[in-house]
Amino acid sequence: MENAQQTGYNFNSVDLLIYIWKKRFILIAVGFIAGIASIIISLLITPMFHSSVIMFPASNASVSKDLLSQNYSGRQDVHGFGEEQQAEQLLQVLNSAPIRSRIIEKYDLMGHYEIDPGEKYPLTRLYETYQSNINFRLTEFMSVEISVMDQDPVYAANIANDIAALVDTVYNNMKKERAREAFHLVEREYLDAEKKLAALRDSMDLLSEQVSTNLNTSGNPSNNIIKAISENGALYISMMNLVRYETALVTDLSLKYKEARLEAEQNLPHKFVVEEAYPSEKKAYPKKSLIVIVSTFASLLFALIMLIIIDNIRARVAIQEEK
Repeated sequence: MENAQQTGYNFNSVDLLIYIWKKRFILIAVGFIAGIASIIISLLITPMFHSSVIMFPASNASVSKDLLSQNYSGRQDVHGFGEEQQAEQLLQVLNSAPIRSRIIEKYDLMGHYEIDPGEKYPLTRLYETYQSNINFRLTEFMSVEISVMDQDPVYAANIANDIAALVDTVYNNMKKERAREAFHLVEREYLDAEKKLAALRDSMDLLSEQVSTNLNTSGNPSNNIIKAISENGALYISMMNLVRYETALVTDLSLKYKEARLEAEQNLPHKFVVEEAYPSEKKAYPKKSLIVIVSTFASLLFALIMLIIIDNIRARVAIQEEK
């Protein structure tokens, strides 16, 4: 009875080492089999190559105001780096449907990822594969990293560079749509103000001709001057004030017109590329050595736990039989 009770296991570190030594042949066999199996599995996994682009967002300073306005006092100019807000906006653009659609179409990712269009939910699988292979993140330096994994290193580099290039296209398309509407509104106001100013100047020229004609008629010149002033002076002064007002308005609208036209036509980049992607020479996944080490260690740990459990069960069964 006493011997049977001593067969229970209450391991401390020394007992565990002794137990492992006793079971060394079993553990060595398990480790050898696990190592061979993990090597075979790692060879069957399709290797993936990694490429990345590092870029900083550009500031969102107004191009037209920065270049044309004399009184513009913005904190940033068009040549400066953006801040955290611009970096987060850049991430939103990178994750947008227009960029994803252009990349999927250009590189035929449905075929490249070997997805059958006739299978159930092909687009869902395509988008999930796209998101698992193509990632965007904000770095600790407020830059944005585009990471692409692909079985073809050239594909990975080209996709990363093309995504970076598409940022400006998407940004400019969004901004130009709004800028064109603003430009047409300002253009209409500017042209109307110019026409009104031209009409006022024509009216002043006509009034000046009438005054001049009245002054040149026969009679006392002094009386003619007094008569001309009394009849047309107030109107002339009123029209001069209108011309001054409309001239100032046209000048102001002219600047706004130039600013709006520049905003509608500009194609400045919205990011600064620090590092372009290039085809990687070494695969990023799988790491064969890591797979072998982790798999072998996990198998040994599992085998050791199972041996302890089995021996404890046997010991308890033996105790019960002796009772």
